[in-house]
Order: sequence, then structure tokens, then C-alpha cells
Amino acid sequence: MTDKKAHLTIDGIDTKIECPVLSSTIGPAVIDVTGITKNGFFTFDPGFMSTASCESKITYIDGDEGILLHRGYPIEQLAVSSDYLETCYLLLNGELPTPEQKAEFTSEIKKHSAVDSSIANIIKSFKRDSHPMAILCSAVAALAAVYNDEIDITNADSRKLTAYRLIGQMPTLSAMVYKHRQGEEFIAPDNNLSFAENYLHMTFGKAGQAPNVSKTIAKAMDRIFVLHADHEQNASTSTVRLSGSSGTNPFAAIAAGISTLWGPAHGGANEAVLEMLEEIGTLDNVESCVARAKDKTSGFRLMGFGHRVYKNFDPRAKVMKQTCDEVLSELGLQNEPMLAIAKRLEQIALEDPYFISKKLYPNVDFYSGIIMKAIGIPTEMFTVIFALGRAVGWYSHWDEMVSSPYKIGRPRQRYTGSPKRDYPKK
Repeated sequence: MTDKKAHLTIDGIDTKIECPVLSSTIGPAVIDVTGITKNGFFTFDPGFMSTASCESKITYIDGDEGILLHRGYPIEQLAVSSDYLETCYLLLNGELPTPEQKAEFTSEIKKHSAVDSSIANIIKSFKRDSHPMAILCSAVAALAAVYNDEIDITNADSRKLTAYRLIGQMPTLSAMVYKHRQGEEFIAPDNNLSFAENYLHMTFGKAGQAPNVSKTIAKAMDRIFVLHADHEQNASTSTVRLSGSSGTNPFAAIAAGISTLWGPAHGGANEAVLEMLEEIGTLDNVESCVARAKDKTSGFRLMGFGHRVYKNFDPRAKVMKQTCDEVLSELGLQNEPMLAIAKRLEQIALEDPYFISKKLYPNVDFYSGIIMKAIGIPTEMFTVIFALGRAVGWYSHWDEMVSSPYKIGRPRQRYTGSPKRDYPKK
């Protein structure tokens, strides 16, 4: 809704350029600058830090206040009271499901959890030491080939079926990537298990053996999925929207998002936490490393503290901390050396005036990295887990975009190269 206007005054132009100001449900209003191109101008916003590229009803973040809402519901409430598949339904449909709707949704997801044999062959074709994100990206892109003739992005029922297939098969694909790297036989999905139990069984179970999954570990895994389900217009989500704006196959757009998530500045944060803990090495080195982190000239950073978006605290971290404590207790790993280092760093961050003044609290990546390490997930698989949880967020944003009139993305640029010139005569 337009409730006021902004006026842009430019030297050398007699008239002011009028820009509508559009209000938001919550959060900052936005200035609609689309009209300034008629006057020969573009806006310049490297990294799109001040640009709203779309309108969305899915997720809202207030980084200053530490708020993350999915369809209006605080993430800390969803993490405690909901589960991953219910959160998926919420993101996709805008409302929490009734018990009947949830049962039907869960049934549909399980019905579409098996992976086509051609995808299994593609995964097996990779060298066993290939990076798991490269394998996952290729496998999801290959789903575009498997289902290409069955997808009509203009049809709501077709899009819904595609959502079932994506959410249902991401755990299977992720587990297959792990099994291939381990040189072990793939395990088929078990529809008697919950979403998280099934993932853990396909990952750590043995062919021919009955499932044996800890309820505590499954609950922790499900919570990791919930806390990573969506995070508004980040780099990978924006990539999915931009790719999807060309009308491409949605699995191809999701594969583009996976490629973006693979970058260490985006999805590699929890990997960086474990690498940091390994670098610190022993409890005796913690204090000196903290001192180095406080010294701006040292070049050393403590990973997993503070957040680019959350300037106060990460609302996901408190719930993840509780889950972390439950997992370590379940596995009897409270005194494991690397995890002991992590707990000591956590204590310092929560008590040291330097960290408190700069609001460098432990974030969700700090705790999720510790949990996955404790469960036995290799560090290089962490971002695969991230992608598994985030798939529903990517898809929800893609579906929201194609469900309404949209334009193909076409960012502008500030050109600073050579002016027009003639090719030299020979």
C-alpha cells in the first residue's frame, strides 16, 4: 500500500522525481525506485544491502532485535512446539496444518521419498572423495531431467507435487551422498520412521539391519532442519528466485541455490567452527586464542560468534544450545576434548565483557556444528545437512514468485569501462 511519497532532487534536473513509498506489515517501508529509469538513472547498491528485490509473505527478520518469523510465528516457538514437516507445511501454505492436513502432508512426503535409479547411478559415478556438495548439486539438477516432462510451473497441483518430491527425496539424496563417500550400500527409505529418523537410518544404518535410531538424536536432527528451513532473501534464496524467474525447471533453480550455499561465506559457517576448534587444539590454548581474537591486528577470528544479520543475538541459538546439551548428555560426550573446547568458548562468550559489549554471542552455526560432530556427521557433510533443511525455504520462495505475475530478473550495473571507440585501422 502506498501511503506517502519520496521526492528525489538531482542537480541539473529542474523537476523532482517522485517515488512511491510502500508500507510493509512489519519492518521498514520501501521506496519504489522503478520510475527513476525514465529520467536516465539507476540506483547503485553493491550486494543489494539496501534493495528489496521482491515482495514476500514467507519470512521476516529483524536483525537488530533478534527476531525471525516464519509466516508470523517466532522461530524459537516453532523449534520447540513444531517439527520439520509441520514447518514445511507452514512455509508452503501460509498456515499451520490441522492434524488431518499434517497427516496427509506427511503421507505424501513419504510416498515420494524413493529416488529414481538413474539418480543413484549418477551418485555412484562420482569419485568417492568428491565434495559432497558437488554430488548433491548434480543429483538435484538431475531431478530436473527425471521430472522435466511432468512439471507445469503454471499449474498449482503440479507445483505441489514437485514440492512433495523435493522434500521427500532430499534426505534420501543426502544419505546416498554420505553412503557413496563411505563406500557403503544405499539404504531405502522406511516409511514407518519419522522424517529425521529416516534420514539418520539411511545415513548410519546398515543394509539388512532394522532401524535403531535414538529419539534424542532424531529430535536434535529435526530441530536442525527446522532452524535452517528458511532465512529470507539470503544469497542462495535470491539465487533460486533469480534463476526461477527465467521460467526454468524448479529442480534446476534449487540446484543453483545449492551451488550458492556451497560457498564458504554462506553455508560453510558450521564447518568453520569445527576447523577453528581443531586449530585451537586443547583447552590450554583457549585463553590465548580468545586474546588473539580481541586483537584486531592478529587476523584470527573466533567462528560461530555473532552474525551478519543478527546484531543482538541469534534467536535460533538458544534452542540449539538446549539441544546441544541434550545430545552431548545422551552420547556421554560432555568431556570429549574438542567439545570441551567449544563449551569453554561458549562460557567465555557469555561472560566476558568484551564479547557482551560487542554482542558476540554464540550463533546457531556454533551449536549445530558441535551437534553434528557429536552425532558423527563428517565436517564436509555439514553444508549438505544445511541444504536438506533449506530446500523447503528455497521452494517456498520459488513457488511464491511463480504463483503471481513476475518478471525475469535483470540487475543493472554502473559501467566504468572504456567509452565507445573505433577499431584501429590496419
